[in-house]
Amino acid sequence: MAPETKRGKILLHTCCGPCATACVERLAPDYEVILFFSNSNLAPETEYLKRLEHARRLAKILNIELREDVYDHRSWLEHVKGLENEPERGKRCERCFAFSLARTAAKAGELGIPAFTTSLSVSRYKSSSTIFSQGRAYQGFMAIDFKKNNGYARSIELSRQYGLYRQNYCGCEFSMRP
Repeated sequence: MAPETKRGKILLHTCCGPCATACVERLAPDYEVILFFSNSNLAPETEYLKRLEHARRLAKILNIELREDVYDHRSWLEHVKGLENEPERGKRCERCFAFSLARTAAKAGELGIPAFTTSLSVSRYKSSSTIFSQGRAYQGFMAIDFKKNNGYARSIELSRQYGLYRQNYCGCEFSMRP
């Protein structure tokens, strides 16, 4: 599509560069995509910085804008307090999604961007319905299940092509447990 026929801007909450690859590919024909790296859940901070570096790399490769949120792990820990022992895909993850999507909604409003979505739904390890139930609380949220039509496989393929770091755990210190 020519730029003048696009539907406008969309803010893509970007959990990491690899997950964002297939999402941008799907959104770009219809929207001007702006990445938003908001991941205060990541621990340790060195992991946060590594994922941020590769989100920056992706933005440069694709020649798209990347906005960066402030890393505030202490606030995230307070937000999920009491849920530290929850299993992956449990109540802690719901709270985590809510935390990141609230920050993304706020950033979209600040930037005057009417729509936002998240790359979290591309992962086969994340429940899209849980993500969407949290996202629907915010005006402008678009529930797009990026894992459909082999989105997860495509994200792996593109991240290898672009040489992006692929992590082996969700991101928080609680998801590192065996």
